[in-house]
Amino acid sequence: MILLDTHAWTRWLHPEMGQSLPSGLRAWLEATHEDFGVSIISCLEIAQLVKRGRLILPLRLPTWFDAALDGSGIACLPLTPRILHTSTTLPDIHRDPADRIIISTAQTHGAVLITADTTIQKYPFVRCVWDAPPILDT
Repeated sequence: MILLDTHAWTRWLHPEMGQSLPSGLRAWLEATHEDFGVSIISCLEIAQLVKRGRLILPLRLPTWFDAALDGSGIACLPLTPRILHTSTTLPDIHRDPADRIIISTAQTHGAVLITADTTIQKYPFVRCVWDAPPILDT
């Protein structure tokens, strides 16, 4: 499975919005046969960014969520007690609880996490990718 961090999700779906994924990463994602997912916490982060005016989407919320999930084949992964607990046991590298939940979600699902967040990339036991596509069986 491939887990898209919040910013990676919007860049994957909307490269026309000015910031896109690195071209090698996008090519790898387009070619892979892995399933894609996002943490439900990314929905909260997007709603907060839209509310603050820091993100402008081509559709209003919650219509965008329908298109960005059902219309794209990206699975929305739920929070579970295990994911929440694991997020509290991670090393204190990152203080943002949403990012800790995303890391824990990737770990729980054995997913490759697509993220530009260099702080998240410091975590052990989570495979993060941004600049170069991973070497995986696709």
